[in-house]
Amino acid sequence: MSAAPVIIWVDGEQQATLPLPDRGLDYGDGLFETLLVKDGRALYLDLHMERLALGLKTLGFPHCLALVEYQISTAVAASPLAGEAIMRVTVTRGEGKRGYAPPLECLPRIIVVLSAYPERDFKSQAKPAELVLAQMRWSNQPALAGIKHLNRLEQVLASQERLRADADEAIMLDQAGNVVSVCAGNLFIITDNILYTPVLVQCGIRGTRRRLVLESLAPRLGIEARETQLSLALLRAASEVFYCNSVQGLRPVARFESSTWDNHEICKKLHQLYIEQAS
Repeated sequence: MSAAPVIIWVDGEQQATLPLPDRGLDYGDGLFETLLVKDGRALYLDLHMERLALGLKTLGFPHCLALVEYQISTAVAASPLAGEAIMRVTVTRGEGKRGYAPPLECLPRIIVVLSAYPERDFKSQAKPAELVLAQMRWSNQPALAGIKHLNRLEQVLASQERLRADADEAIMLDQAGNVVSVCAGNLFIITDNILYTPVLVQCGIRGTRRRLVLESLAPRLGIEARETQLSLALLRAASEVFYCNSVQGLRPVARFESSTWDNHEICKKLHQLYIEQAS
C-alpha cells in the first residue's frame, strides 16, 4: 500500500525542508492548529483563527493572522487532494540566537502540512472507542491553559501508553487527579440529560469542536451544557461519554476500564448536526 500523500509549504513555498535555526524546533516556541479541509475550504476557520490569535498574544508573537490565513487559502487552492484532507498549520517564532530569551523582533515562520483524510467517509461517525487511563498527567500552567502550543510531550507519552494498551484513546488527568481530556480531544459526559465537560483553567486545550458543542450544537438541540470539575467517579457513573476533535468530529465511547456504554443517542444527534452544519 502506498503512503498517503503529504504536501508541505514553508513560508509560502512548497518544500519539505525547514530552515535552521528555528525556535519552534529548539524550544517548542510556537503554536499549531489542526484543520479539516472539505471540498476546497477549511472548516470552522474562524474558530481556529480565534484560538491562534489568543496563542500569538500569549506568547508575544507579532500579529500575523492575515498572513496565516493567506497561506492556508493558497495551500488549499494548490492542493491536488480531492474531497477531505487534514491540514496542520504551525507558527514558530522563526530564527533566533542561542538561548531561551526570544529576539525582541521576530519574523514568524509558517508551516502548512496537508495530508489525505483517513479512509473513512467524513459523514460517518467513528466506531465507539475504548479508553484507558494514562499514568502521564497534565502539568498545571494556567498561563498556557487553553492554547495549542508546541510543547506536547505529555500527550506523546500518554499516547505511547495508549498504544501499548491497544486502546483507541487515553484519559488524561491533572495533577490533582481530575479528568482533563483524552490525548487528542476534549471529553464530554452526559448525566441526567445534562452535558458536562472539564473546565480548563489549569491545563488542557480548548478545542474548536469543544467550543462548537458548547456554544452551538448543544443549544440547538436544547441540551444544557456545563463546564465543571470532572472526577473519575463522575465519568464512570455517566450515562453517555464521547470525545471530539477536528479530525474525528464527535466519537462515542464504549468502554473505560470496567465501565461500558451502549447508549450513544445524544452523541449521534450532536454529530449529525455537526455534519449538517459543516456541509
